[in-house]
Amino acid sequence: MARGKLRIYLGAAPGVGKTYAMLSEAHRRVERGTDCVVAFVEHHDRPRTEVMLHGLEQIPRRHLDHRGGAFTEMDLDAVLARRPQVALVDELPHTNVPGSRNAKRWQDVEELLAAGIDVVSTVNIQHLESLGDVVESITGIRQQETVPDEVVRRADQIELVDMSPQALRRRMAHGNIYQPDKVDAALSNYFRPGNLTALRELALLWVADRVDEYLNEYRSAHEVSRIWGSRERIVVGLTGGPEGRTLIRRAARLAEKGAGGEVLAVYIARSDGLTSASPKELAVQRTLVEDLGGTFHHVVGDDIPAALLDFARGVNATQIVLGVSRRKGWQYVLGPGVGATVARASGPDLDVHLITHGEAGKGRGLPVARGARLGRSRISGGWLVGVLGPVLLTLLLTSLAPGVGLANDMLLYLSLTVAAALLGGLLPALASAVAGSLLLNWYFTPPVHTLTIADPENIVAIAIFVGVAVAVASVVDLAARRTHQAARLRAESEILSYLAGNVLRGETSLEALLERVRETFGMESAALLEREGDLAPWTCAGSVGPGPVRCPEDADVEVPVGDHMALALTGRALPAEDRRVLAAFAAQSAVVLDRRRLQEEADQARALAEGNRIRTALLAAVSHDLRTPLAGIKAAVSSLRSDDVEWSEEDEAELLAAIEEGADRLDHLVGNLLDISRLQTGTVTPIVREVDLDEVVPMALGGVPEDGVELDIPETLPMVAVDKGLLERVVANIVENAVKYSPDGKPVLVSASAIADRVEVRVVDRGPGVPDEAKERIFEPFQRFGDAPRGAGVGLGLAVARGFAEALGGTLTAEDTPGGGLTMVLSLRPAPARRSGEPEMSAGVVS
Repeated sequence: MARGKLRIYLGAAPGVGKTYAMLSEAHRRVERGTDCVVAFVEHHDRPRTEVMLHGLEQIPRRHLDHRGGAFTEMDLDAVLARRPQVALVDELPHTNVPGSRNAKRWQDVEELLAAGIDVVSTVNIQHLESLGDVVESITGIRQQETVPDEVVRRADQIELVDMSPQALRRRMAHGNIYQPDKVDAALSNYFRPGNLTALRELALLWVADRVDEYLNEYRSAHEVSRIWGSRERIVVGLTGGPEGRTLIRRAARLAEKGAGGEVLAVYIARSDGLTSASPKELAVQRTLVEDLGGTFHHVVGDDIPAALLDFARGVNATQIVLGVSRRKGWQYVLGPGVGATVARASGPDLDVHLITHGEAGKGRGLPVARGARLGRSRISGGWLVGVLGPVLLTLLLTSLAPGVGLANDMLLYLSLTVAAALLGGLLPALASAVAGSLLLNWYFTPPVHTLTIADPENIVAIAIFVGVAVAVASVVDLAARRTHQAARLRAESEILSYLAGNVLRGETSLEALLERVRETFGMESAALLEREGDLAPWTCAGSVGPGPVRCPEDADVEVPVGDHMALALTGRALPAEDRRVLAAFAAQSAVVLDRRRLQEEADQARALAEGNRIRTALLAAVSHDLRTPLAGIKAAVSSLRSDDVEWSEEDEAELLAAIEEGADRLDHLVGNLLDISRLQTGTVTPIVREVDLDEVVPMALGGVPEDGVELDIPETLPMVAVDKGLLERVVANIVENAVKYSPDGKPVLVSASAIADRVEVRVVDRGPGVPDEAKERIFEPFQRFGDAPRGAGVGLGLAVARGFAEALGGTLTAEDTPGGGLTMVLSLRPAPARRSGEPEMSAGVVS
């Protein structure tokens, strides 16, 4: 059976017209021949809304009595029996009157959807669970009735019903929303213009986020790569320099100008080793962008403009923020720079902002590359200048200026050699010197057009030219190498400082450190491997990236850490100079792993201390709670065996009943003590089977009076994957606790329902309830809330129930019962759907 579709009319505030819009949609569907009924609609005595109900079939409501009052609720069974195509269900967050099948109306809607019935419903923005604190801070009123955001997000259609604050206040003043005697109070309190404006903004932003999710799903499904400027997304390109903070703040201001703007900061690292970015500065900028509500991204790419544009188009960005280049004027001969390249290639769908800052024009260090290489583009430029430059200069001198003199010709050729050294290093400069000397000899040294030199002075001049050219090229190349080495050492020192700081602060996890290794060196994966002995197999203590290796021999780079640990990287081979920093990373990884294990040992020590505390409490319990029933049994047995007293049959029956009651109490107490002991020692391993709740729950109520429990377990519930015995103990302990605190004449309600991907069992009592601050404390061992008498037990029932529930992969929490009391919510995972012929699931054995 296909699941029904859910359509929600979302309002910014009460009175904007959600119910009216829902009823209008119902009339349109009825006119088209759709079988549409009103399951529950509340018109609140609003005449126009009440008129819209005319002509629509209405399911009679269910009448319930609660605390002397008569109430009406949606008759879920009647709607399911009627089985329309579409059901109208108003006020999705509504809390049902006790005695209803479900605690919340949205749970009723889930059942209708599961039955294949389409539902049209309404909800106000202030009733979304995630916005409770925000709405309270705006209006000063805490919404008691809420609906989980996920329920609304899963809706197939969400339609915003909007109205300006001024128009809504006019509707209020005209009496279209509340009765006249309530209008003045509403206008001066909840319906103030500021409140309505803030709620309207919340609604618009929430719907915008949902629309954005739909858009991303559509773009992904249809593989749309072109940018759609439906929402302002601003990408900030960072270099790791101090100007990044200015760019991030400017981008945040741009995002604030448009509602829902988003900032994404991206740092692009080269894939050929260590980068020149300061790890400390990048960490500061990451914190800054996250504090401003944006996100930080680390991307590896050799072509920085192309990588930046690919990232921007991948996230559907509309703007890119870059800083004005830090390069000095002469450095522009090496290329137009990242900013100009990005602006030229961005196209009409991306706006590029170049932001001025204090570092502009101050110069920047050359990018740090592996070894002392200058980069492919610079080396290629050096060879072009060193080889083609002398040829072009010769053509120029022979055709346009043939008589400038040999000395001037040598200076011109020498300048080309210096330029080749600046660009490409030593080898292009040597090539330029050789080519220049040959061309000087052939074209400008008599006799021309021969390699013979007639004048000895010219021989000395050419020799001096070659020597000077080689010396200048060597000095320039050495200076470039030293510059690169200094920049590299600076990057290494900053990384080592970063690692040292992490050692002192203990902030980085093993996976985060390995991810830093992978990003720093541009590798595909990183793994920390260890083994117990020389012949023992390797095991992986932590890894990041796709396809990490399982032994050091399979890695592209291996760095040993001691005798039985190694850092293994895949992706490419690294030069020897990178291994110094890599060794520091490896040593830090070992330290982080040792710290994690020490933390685990500390946690075990705390668990042992908790066990000692429980044993102390157990002794106290044995000294009193176990001795009380034993004393009663002892007294009854001694009385029966006494020869001095002649007991009547009624007296003997009463004494035997006392013995049986004391034995039952002892059995219950000892059982709970054994269970808590098993939970503390971790020896509870469930045998998981597919089980029907309507078979297990009734069996768990054997020790409870029949008139003390009201059972509501639908047969249509999905099966759950649990250990049947453990589930019985959980339900029995919860129900016994609820019956103990329920007032006479008010039975405990045990109901179950399927919600999303979970099955919930609710045990509802009408007792005194528990304050919010004590709702977690009641699940601790040897805890009894309030003035419970000592004879009420040792305080282990709920602790055992939660421990078993978690062993089953579920949760056990406490909630307030509407109208007073406590509701225990047991959430279980449903059994996975099985194919035909597939055996039932089974796992584990009981220790």
